[in-house]
Amino acid sequence: MGKVVINFFYRILYWYISKVDKSAEVTFMNYGYSKDNHEIQLEESDVIDRYSVQLYHHVANRIDLKGKDLLEVGCGRGGGLSYVNRYLSPKSATGIDLNKRAISFCRNHYENIAFFQGNAESLKFEDNSFDVVINVESSHRYNQIDKFISEVYRVLKPGGYFILTDFRFQNEIEKLNDQLTKSNFNLLRHELITPNVLEALKLSSAKREDIVHRLTPKIAHRYIKDFAGTEGSPTFKKFATNEFEYLLYILTK
Repeated sequence: MGKVVINFFYRILYWYISKVDKSAEVTFMNYGYSKDNHEIQLEESDVIDRYSVQLYHHVANRIDLKGKDLLEVGCGRGGGLSYVNRYLSPKSATGIDLNKRAISFCRNHYENIAFFQGNAESLKFEDNSFDVVINVESSHRYNQIDKFISEVYRVLKPGGYFILTDFRFQNEIEKLNDQLTKSNFNLLRHELITPNVLEALKLSSAKREDIVHRLTPKIAHRYIKDFAGTEGSPTFKKFATNEFEYLLYILTK
């Protein structure tokens, strides 16, 4: 499925979720993280999204965020940034997403976070504005990754951190590695977390299927289950066979 089709699907999905998700059940749209079924300590209200939360924990906890200005590019419906802001205590938290309905949702549901609609490839922030930029499971939809990487570099303060995690087809990884290598960033860590994402998908599959069945029309179940990576779906099988690999990069300016 090409990026144009994927982005169109995302727009339709956000529109539909905003119409039917009256109880704000869907605040995360990532595949999650689990290692040997270890569970991090969470407040009761966050347990329902445990595996998606744990992906953010695994990613953002690599850097001490206390006292730092944080930007999430591709914040979606804001669940991840809300978790990071509440548990990891950055000085400030800002989220940006291309989808205006997602940003409207975030502004109505979260406190002490600034949310803006905007394009990852043309960030409307001044140079040297943030200490840390995170990007979780969003970059695979971008048309010009080089522009995105350049923009992240521009808005980061000297010595700032860029944390990128996302999946790619196996044959796309070399290209992404090359793009990051040719950027001005210094690579601190490169981690393959596909087994952990697959474990999370297995553990969260029942919850994902329940949401699909309750919130979406039956005619669309097959496609949305695939989008959600439920067990047995084509997306799940791609992770299981390593056709998809899930990667984590930590870089510094």
